[in-house]
Amino acid sequence: MSLSNITLSASVRQNLLSLQGTADLLSTTQTRLATGKKVNSALDNPTNFFTAAGLDARASDIGNLLDSIGNGVQVLQAANTGITSLSKLVDTAKSIANQALQQPGGFTKATFTGNAPTAGTLGTAADLTAAGTNSFNAQTIVFKTSANASDDVTITLGVAAGQINTIDALNTKLVASGIQLSAGIDATTGKLTFTSTNDSASQTITNGAAYVAPPAGSSSSVNISGGAAVTGGTIVAAAPDANVQNARAGLVAQYNQIIEQIKTTAQDASFNGVNLLNGDTLKLVFNETGKSTSTIAGVTFDPNGLGLASAVVGTDFIDNTATNKVLSALNTASTTLRSQASAFGANLSIVQIRQDFSKNIINVLQTGSSNLTLADSNEEAANSQALSTRQSIAVSALALANQSNQSVLQLLR
Repeated sequence: MSLSNITLSASVRQNLLSLQGTADLLSTTQTRLATGKKVNSALDNPTNFFTAAGLDARASDIGNLLDSIGNGVQVLQAANTGITSLSKLVDTAKSIANQALQQPGGFTKATFTGNAPTAGTLGTAADLTAAGTNSFNAQTIVFKTSANASDDVTITLGVAAGQINTIDALNTKLVASGIQLSAGIDATTGKLTFTSTNDSASQTITNGAAYVAPPAGSSSSVNISGGAAVTGGTIVAAAPDANVQNARAGLVAQYNQIIEQIKTTAQDASFNGVNLLNGDTLKLVFNETGKSTSTIAGVTFDPNGLGLASAVVGTDFIDNTATNKVLSALNTASTTLRSQASAFGANLSIVQIRQDFSKNIINVLQTGSSNLTLADSNEEAANSQALSTRQSIAVSALALANQSNQSVLQLLR
């Protein structure tokens, strides 16, 4: 039977509509209390629903990026840990080199003896040319320490301006020019002598027209040429001390162990397959569009990348000059490590700042979404109580509206 055949009075119909409306509101309120949201679908509030959905989607995208950002932080931490260990290994290598510097020279000193003056009075330490009267006067001595002619040092003996006439002045010039020789004069023959300094004990001295590179077992080489005072002079080569060189060879073995550890440490400083100390590059994406990125270039910090190499017995540590060359390379490596540690530290700060920013922006987005969709539980609870009361009143009102029909029923009875 169709409900349209049922006839209700106007007052009953009005109360019924009110009761139905109250029931709908009560259902909505109970749904909000159950879900905690005032907007559960686009039907509730299209603008708020889709705006909140967009905010939640962006928060989710940025949240997904946080994992890769966190991995990037750990990659940088691993690189920083590696640099710290490498710095300690380099410092250990320095201590080994310093031990070599404390060893005895290990060689008899090489010497060069020139020729006596061919005319005039013999010179003295305080007057090499006998006041400019012997054959040393105006003669030149050329010291070559490399194949590069610009490194040549030319000294002219004599009493004229710019010339040298004393052993002290000659030695001062040699030191200032980086020539590792000590000059002297034989009081009996008047011959000039040059002796390798202690730092360059294994030095090779030559007396030709051109520079000769130091052979194996020699840390440096100097060629002495010029006028008759030095042409065709006598050379006594440096001779090694076997016991001292054995001790220095032991230090070479220790040093090479450190170099090997530098190599393996640099290789092991990786995280999740990325090693910034082995030439890898780290790229981080900070936003959901991929437009905000940071690319951190790695370095190669194996021994070669740090300018270091394994030491060779009979070549390295054989005297102080050879040892100082190794120390110089180690000092450069330390400076390189400190500089790169600073660079990685700056990159780490940037990544951590962006990581914190991403976390905060996710919170902002989620809060904004919640403001658009979440219900006020206190307000909805109060609404539920009010609607329950209103529903009870509506039921009573419907009963009152129906009393006229009941009165007619009583008359019929």
